[in-house]
Amino acid sequence: MNVNSYISALVQYGLDKELFEPCDKAFIINQLISSLQLSSYEPVEPSKLALEVILQGLLENAVERGIIGEDITSRDLLDTKLMGVLTPPPREVRAKFASLYMQDARKATDWFYQFAQDTDYIRRYRIQKDIRWKTATEYGNLDVTINLSKPEKDPKAIAAAKAAPQSGYPKCQLCAENEGYAGRINHPARQNHRIIPITIAGADWYLQYSPYVYYNEHCIVFNAEHTPMKIDKAAFEKLLDFVTIFPHYFVGSNADLPIVGGSILSHEHFQGGHYSFPMERAPIEQEILFRGFEDVCAGIVRWPMSVIRLNGPDRERIAELADKILRSWRGYTDEAAFILAETKGVPHNTITPIARRRDGNYELDLVLRNNITTEEHPLGVYHPHAELHHIKKENIGLIEVMGLAVLPARLKKELAELEDAILNDCPLNGELEKHKSWVEELKQTHNFTADNISCVLKMEVGKVFAKVLEHAGVYKRTIEGRSAFERFIEYVNQEENR
Repeated sequence: MNVNSYISALVQYGLDKELFEPCDKAFIINQLISSLQLSSYEPVEPSKLALEVILQGLLENAVERGIIGEDITSRDLLDTKLMGVLTPPPREVRAKFASLYMQDARKATDWFYQFAQDTDYIRRYRIQKDIRWKTATEYGNLDVTINLSKPEKDPKAIAAAKAAPQSGYPKCQLCAENEGYAGRINHPARQNHRIIPITIAGADWYLQYSPYVYYNEHCIVFNAEHTPMKIDKAAFEKLLDFVTIFPHYFVGSNADLPIVGGSILSHEHFQGGHYSFPMERAPIEQEILFRGFEDVCAGIVRWPMSVIRLNGPDRERIAELADKILRSWRGYTDEAAFILAETKGVPHNTITPIARRRDGNYELDLVLRNNITTEEHPLGVYHPHAELHHIKKENIGLIEVMGLAVLPARLKKELAELEDAILNDCPLNGELEKHKSWVEELKQTHNFTADNISCVLKMEVGKVFAKVLEHAGVYKRTIEGRSAFERFIEYVNQEENR
């Protein structure tokens, strides 16, 4: 197929997805040929092709003509520009969303999520490459994913990004100014990106979807202002207000301290979506009574991390109690349990909160976090310890806290190589050496065969993730850990702390 065929197919795709009106067709074609640096176009009967095939054909043509380089960054910049031509302007998207929301909140989000896929902001064909499975543990089935949807830059692209002039626009990848931004070598293109303005707790915020979709309808909610992450009473109120606006979604916030926070602490944002995480399904194993808040149901969740769950019909009361717990935790020290509020003036205690609706009530999970480091654990005491780094070394943020492991892409290759090495009794050298102790342990408990090895390794990776969460828990699931957790509850209930 020649370039004219691919252009015709892309235009037809846009019409089929109702991204523009038929009267805009000539305009769209002209914008496309301009973006492709073509001087002419010959109309042909459009073929029904998958969007990935269409874009791949146009990109290959652009590479052949020397318009772009062969690297993934150059390709992504151009195909986003092409899809941006098809994407309607923000005013139309916002009007459509508002109209649907007046009918039903779920209708609005259903449409917007599909729109984000149709415009290729969410690259479905990349998401499909992610490897996903569930592992049964004592905490229920945990979700595991090896993320392959984020394209890895080659060394030349990384070098070019470092050499590129630094820009303060947009301030970060979450800012509203990304909507329609052309991108650059060190910042993704966003011409096909659209955001929906919403009001949360009286302030201006925006709703968008994550381009990487770690779970169903993975949305990002971000402050209109570039302001740092902060966990306080206002944050709890915002989360509870969001699930009032979108009762079919959960929403949570990363913590506001390094190590236990997310990757972007400079811009206040939440993550939500239409998905039931393992932690949501985990039951209360010990009820708690907070004095003065007898109207709020509370309890400790049966989970590897330390979670207090609050539930009730009055969101204001839940926010008040959550604030009381947070303020208590911020200043709490229990040296016997190695919980230190601060060292040398550096604070360590914070909370990862998650809000949802359950049977008409409001529910707020408060995950106690601490980011203290030691010589033995320089990456964090309540962080995956070194013996687990062969599987998971990165920070344990909101998504992992709720029971979904987001594992590095390297594991796809490493697990495949491990299968061959184990079955053929080969030494574990190079990149596989870090798995040596783990594999030796597995050989003691499993009889590996060609038929079972893939399933067994996946199952065992999931069990490692359960241990990761146990390491991240400030109170361990032991008699001593439970006693220490109860000491904190008593501390919250002390009169002077009310």
